[in-house]
Amino acid sequence: MSYGTRVLILIFLIIICGFSKGDQTVVPALYVFGDSLVDVGNNNYLRISVARADHPYYGIDFPTHKPNGRFSNGKNAADFISEKLGLATSPPYLFLTSKSNANKNNVTFLDGVSFASSGAGIFNGSDERFRQSIPLTRQVTYYSDVYEDMKREAGDAALQKRLSKSIFAVVIGSNDLFGYLQSSNLRNKITPQQYLDSMVFSLKVQLQRLHNLGARKFEIAGIGALGCTPAFRVKNKTECITDGNYWPIKYNEGLKSMLKEWQSENRDIIYSFFDTYAAHMDLIQNPASYGFREIKAACCGFGELNARGLCLPLSNLCSNRQDHIFWDLFHPTEAANRIFVDKIFDGPSSYTSPINMRQLVAA
Repeated sequence: MSYGTRVLILIFLIIICGFSKGDQTVVPALYVFGDSLVDVGNNNYLRISVARADHPYYGIDFPTHKPNGRFSNGKNAADFISEKLGLATSPPYLFLTSKSNANKNNVTFLDGVSFASSGAGIFNGSDERFRQSIPLTRQVTYYSDVYEDMKREAGDAALQKRLSKSIFAVVIGSNDLFGYLQSSNLRNKITPQQYLDSMVFSLKVQLQRLHNLGARKFEIAGIGALGCTPAFRVKNKTECITDGNYWPIKYNEGLKSMLKEWQSENRDIIYSFFDTYAAHMDLIQNPASYGFREIKAACCGFGELNARGLCLPLSNLCSNRQDHIFWDLFHPTEAANRIFVDKIFDGPSSYTSPINMRQLVAA
């Protein structure tokens, strides 16, 4: 091989490596807001919260094989979204600001943060049920504090440019609807549709707060098929509960409508909506297509469908975790989470609208 040929090959490799690196850093940061579907450990720093995944068998299939605050046997959706974006998982806000963080005085929020909290809702009411969580209003308030820190660190102009390319993921609403469906007091005070409308309106207020603080690209997930979770099936002879599926559909319809309206009011935002319900039902109705065999029972728990108790160190634990859609009473397995994020990132219009996350990144 001649010297000139070797030089050309070297230049070609440098260009290719440069493109690969550039592709991975198109998105400078991921900011995550939501509930236990995307919490990566914030609740571990809430002393009296009962919504904590800090004990076995949570984390059994995580790389460390230890519980870490994720309500999963392994990685959750936040982890897989970060991987798709070529980023490290956004760390929990409460860890970054905790006394136990040895680098607390050198923390930067510019590379992304997770504010998600297990048990959190759009409303603050879920905090009463779980004794302690970080409802969405407070998550956004924490972000406003982070925003001021980032502005001091990077300068206003540089920060605005960076945030305009970052992704703001919002996965929330399930706990609010769970709370309503399980509360006769709430149902006597307000109709389901009024409650859903209030959820959508309240979410819009928080999204606008994020927009006012530099957010421009949003990944927003709807509510899944709550009525088909083991927690609901066990109350209905192992079958899905109609109300638990009907109202997520209605909420998602209202959410999609609100997002279109919101975008018309703020022309500089771009968003991708993920229809969690449609993706969820696809797995349940076509399990073999995705390698699943068990669509009803939880992998970890007690009693019928492993849904008569929480996932605890003395719980029943399935050995075939890749075969299960559900890890515990409410949450998907790592295998299901991976499939959901594949659909978020590259899904067709039956799952994502008006664009998918890959298109959101490129926009």
